[in-house]
Amino acid sequence: MPYIAPKDRKKIDPLIDKLAGAIVKEAKESKYDAAFAGLLNYTCTRLALKVTRALFGKMRYWIIATVIGTFNNIADEFYRRIGLPYENKQMKKSGDVDLYEEYQKEIELD
Repeated sequence: MPYIAPKDRKKIDPLIDKLAGAIVKEAKESKYDAAFAGLLNYTCTRLALKVTRALFGKMRYWIIATVIGTFNNIADEFYRRIGLPYENKQMKKSGDVDLYEEYQKEIELD
Protein backbone atom coordinates (compact mmCIF):
# COMPACT_ATOMS: atom_id res chain seq x y z
CA MET A 1 0.00 0.00 0.00
CA PRO A 2 1.19 3.50 -0.75
CA TYR A 3 0.59 4.81 2.74
CA ILE A 4 4.02 5.73 4.08
CA ALA A 5 4.79 7.99 7.02
CA PRO A 6 4.41 11.73 6.45
CA LYS A 7 8.09 12.31 7.28
CA ASP A 8 9.06 9.95 4.44
CA ARG A 9 6.64 11.64 2.04
CA LYS A 10 8.25 15.03 2.70
CA LYS A 11 11.59 13.65 1.52
CA ILE A 12 10.36 11.74 -1.52
CA ASP A 13 7.47 13.86 -2.84
CA PRO A 14 9.62 16.72 -4.22
CA LEU A 15 11.68 14.19 -6.18
CA ILE A 16 8.55 12.51 -7.51
CA ASP A 17 7.08 15.89 -8.45
CA LYS A 18 10.20 16.79 -10.42
CA LEU A 19 10.21 13.42 -12.21
CA ALA A 20 6.48 13.70 -12.94
CA GLY A 21 7.07 17.13 -14.46
CA ALA A 22 9.76 15.71 -16.72
CA ILE A 23 7.49 12.85 -17.83
CA VAL A 24 4.63 15.27 -18.58
CA LYS A 25 6.97 17.53 -20.56
CA GLU A 26 8.23 14.60 -22.67
CA ALA A 27 4.70 13.27 -23.18
CA LYS A 28 3.42 16.66 -24.34
CA GLU A 29 6.34 17.07 -26.74
CA SER A 30 5.49 13.74 -28.37
CA LYS A 31 2.03 15.04 -29.33
CA TYR A 32 0.60 11.58 -28.71
CA ASP A 33 -1.90 11.30 -25.83
CA ALA A 34 -0.82 7.83 -24.75
CA ALA A 35 2.92 8.58 -24.86
CA PHE A 36 2.90 8.98 -21.08
CA ALA A 37 2.19 5.24 -20.74
CA GLY A 38 5.50 4.19 -22.25
CA LEU A 39 7.35 6.89 -20.33
CA LEU A 40 5.69 5.87 -17.07
CA ASN A 41 6.40 2.18 -17.74
CA TYR A 42 10.07 2.89 -18.49
CA THR A 43 10.42 5.12 -15.45
CA CYS A 44 8.87 2.64 -13.03
CA THR A 45 10.84 -0.26 -14.50
CA ARG A 46 14.17 1.55 -14.35
CA LEU A 47 13.44 2.83 -10.84
CA ALA A 48 12.68 -0.69 -9.60
CA LEU A 49 15.84 -2.06 -11.22
CA LYS A 50 18.00 0.79 -9.92
CA VAL A 51 16.72 0.42 -6.34
CA THR A 52 17.06 -3.36 -6.26
CA ARG A 53 20.57 -3.21 -7.74
CA ALA A 54 21.66 -0.59 -5.19
CA LEU A 55 20.14 -2.46 -2.26
CA PHE A 56 20.88 -6.08 -3.12
CA GLY A 57 23.29 -6.29 -6.07
CA LYS A 58 22.64 -9.62 -7.77
CA MET A 59 19.05 -10.42 -8.71
CA ARG A 60 17.41 -13.17 -6.68
CA TYR A 61 14.02 -14.84 -6.99
CA TRP A 62 12.66 -13.27 -3.80
CA ILE A 63 13.50 -9.81 -5.17
CA ILE A 64 11.65 -10.59 -8.41
CA ALA A 65 8.65 -11.86 -6.44
CA THR A 66 8.68 -8.80 -4.18
CA VAL A 67 8.89 -6.31 -7.05
CA ILE A 68 6.15 -8.10 -8.99
CA GLY A 69 3.99 -8.14 -5.86
CA THR A 70 4.59 -4.44 -5.37
CA PHE A 71 3.64 -3.61 -8.96
CA ASN A 72 0.53 -5.81 -8.66
CA ASN A 73 -0.44 -4.00 -5.47
CA ILE A 74 0.05 -0.65 -7.21
CA ALA A 75 -2.22 -1.75 -10.06
CA ASP A 76 -4.86 -3.19 -7.71
CA GLU A 77 -4.93 -0.07 -5.53
CA PHE A 78 -5.04 2.24 -8.53
CA TYR A 79 -7.97 0.30 -9.96
CA ARG A 80 -9.75 0.15 -6.59
CA ARG A 81 -9.39 3.88 -5.93
CA ILE A 82 -9.61 5.33 -9.47
CA GLY A 83 -10.73 2.68 -11.97
CA LEU A 84 -13.68 1.24 -10.10
CA PRO A 85 -15.35 4.57 -9.28
CA TYR A 86 -14.85 5.65 -12.89
CA GLU A 87 -16.33 2.40 -14.23
CA ASN A 88 -19.32 2.64 -11.88
CA LYS A 89 -19.99 6.22 -13.00
CA GLN A 90 -19.85 5.19 -16.66
CA MET A 91 -22.13 2.21 -16.00
CA LYS A 92 -24.74 4.51 -14.44
CA LYS A 93 -24.36 6.96 -17.32
CA SER A 94 -24.52 4.45 -20.19
CA GLY A 95 -26.20 1.43 -18.63
CA ASP A 96 -24.84 -1.95 -17.62
CA VAL A 97 -24.24 -4.92 -19.90
CA ASP A 98 -27.52 -6.82 -19.79
CA LEU A 99 -25.95 -10.25 -19.36
CA TYR A 100 -24.25 -9.24 -16.11
CA GLU A 101 -27.65 -8.84 -14.51
CA GLU A 102 -28.66 -12.34 -15.66
CA TYR A 103 -25.51 -13.88 -14.20
CA GLN A 104 -25.85 -11.94 -10.96
CA LYS A 105 -29.40 -13.21 -10.51
CA GLU A 106 -28.25 -16.79 -11.12
CA ILE A 107 -25.42 -16.41 -8.61
CA GLU A 108 -27.79 -15.02 -5.98
CA LEU A 109 -30.16 -17.97 -6.45
CA ASP A 110 -27.46 -20.61 -5.93
